This record gives sequence, C-alpha cells and structure tokens, in this order.
Amino acid sequence: MSFRLSAAVVAAAALFSSSALAQDAAAYPERPVTLVVPYNPGGSSDAAARLVGQSLSEQFGQPFVVENKPGASGVIGTEFVAKSDADGQTVLFHTSAIGIHAAFNKNLPYDTTEDLRAVSIVAGGPFVLVAHPSLPANTVAELVDYAKANPGALNMGSAGVGGSGHLIGERFQEATGIEMVHIPYAGGGPSQVGLMANEVQVVFDTLTATSLIKEGKLKALAVTSPERWMELPDVPTMAEAGFPDSTVTIWVGAFVPKATPDAIVEKLSAGIAKAVEDQTITERLVAVGMTPTGSNPYEADVTLGSDIAGWQALAATGLTID
Repeated sequence: MSFRLSAAVVAAAALFSSSALAQDAAAYPERPVTLVVPYNPGGSSDAAARLVGQSLSEQFGQPFVVENKPGASGVIGTEFVAKSDADGQTVLFHTSAIGIHAAFNKNLPYDTTEDLRAVSIVAGGPFVLVAHPSLPANTVAELVDYAKANPGALNMGSAGVGGSGHLIGERFQEATGIEMVHIPYAGGGPSQVGLMANEVQVVFDTLTATSLIKEGKLKALAVTSPERWMELPDVPTMAEAGFPDSTVTIWVGAFVPKATPDAIVEKLSAGIAKAVEDQTITERLVAVGMTPTGSNPYEADVTLGSDIAGWQALAATGLTID
C-alpha cells in the first residue's frame, strides 16, 4: 500500500511540475528579456540581436533589450549568460566563434555544451577569399599552385589572431598543404588596407569587402559557403573551385543557460524563426553579409557540434591561438 501511495504521489508531483512549466512557458516572458552580445556594438551579432529583438518585443509584448558585454574575445559575455538563471530571461547572441573558443581555449570559465543550449542559428553567411589584384592567380587552384611553387612567399592577412578569418585561412592551408605567413591586423578594416597596399596578398574576409571587389580594388577567388553569395554571383564557392574541405559558414546563434525549460526554448526559437521571415529584417541581414536561417534548437545544436568538431580537428594539428 505504501509503495502504491508513493508512486501516486510521485506521479501527481510530476504532473503538477509539468503543468507549472507549461504555464510558465505560456506566460513567458512576463518581464523584459536581456539579449547579451559579447562584443562591442556594430558587429554581426549586435546587428542580428537588435533586429530580432525588436521583432520579439512586438511578438511577445515585452522589451527584448540588447546589452553589450564585450571582453576576452566574447568570453566575458558568454560566461555571464552561462551562469545566469535558466529562465529564458537572459539570451546570448554569439557568432560561430563560440565553437572556436570551445576547441582552442582549454581554460574557459564555462563548458560550452554543458552550460549552454542552442536555441537557434539566426542567420549565416560566408567569408570570401580575396587577393591583391597583382597576385598571379585568378582561381583558388592557381593560388594553391603558386603557393606550392613559392612556399612562404605569400602573406595571409587577418583581422586578428584566433579570429574566424585567421582560422579559416589555417584550415585552408592544412587542407591544401600550402604555407603562407600569417600577418594579423587590429581588425577587419586594417587588414583590408594592408591587402590593398600589398602588405599581404590574400585574406579570408567578411563580406564588407564586397564593395572593394566590385570596384576592382580586390579580386575575389571564392566564397566559403555551400552556395554562391547573391551579391557576388560570379564568384564560385570553395567546393566549386575544387576545395570542399574549405567550406565554412559563419553564423550568429542564440543560446540560453543549459537548464532552461524546453517549452521556453521552443517558444524563443519559434519567435526567432518568425522574426527572420520578415522582409525588412531579411534585407537588413543581407546588407551585413548574412542570410536568415531561423533553425530549430535541434538543428542549432547539430551545427554547433559540427563546428566544434571541425575546429578541434584543426587544434589537433598543434595550432594554438594564445
């Protein structure tokens, strides 16, 4: 009799708990939500957070307020969210650099996959492999041939050590067996200036280089996404150029503390998906080099896991970014 009573009590408690969680999710959010961007204003994650946040505010009737928490290449803001209450009130908008940190930084103050859960890949886009116009290579294959014939003669610029452009370049070198000298700059703008001055001959750049490509100041050899970029329709993908192992998509994703209830995560994810369907938001995302994705939590989790595994493979070669 006592066993049956205990089982009934447990079942009732579980039913009550499930009902309470469902009610919490239905009422969510009951107060303003903070969207944490772990970088200074102006970047891709900041732009995405502000665009999506405005839509979420309209959908849910509560303010979704962007708070920039820069520092340590995004680690400070990420730690803040990872250690926040798991109630959906604090949401991280991070770039795919979150996977780079997980693979290369052994001393993170959080565990990326154990302390955070993915809500959605909000939007994504390619990097573009650009070269100085004087470089005697007009295709990726010609670049690889030239680099192999002249080992160490080419300088590869980037926006900084450990950034996406740097590591995409290292991944490309590892996949092709070529050697280029890495020259890090203090940001994307300076790396473009260095490329135009021929201080470096190639850069894996963001799509902020599009106008320079169209003006003929730089030449584009390939984009790193699986599909061609709409603003550069004549530029092939890395796969089309014969180098599928160098296909990389850079994205902005939304994350919450790991223990956040499924119902809240799913509600947030659905809201983000609805937001990026808006034509105005789509156009603004494209303007900063991204196309809307709005994936569900499972798809987002798979994307993060795949990225971490890819960067871990590069880290296993002995490359460090300290």
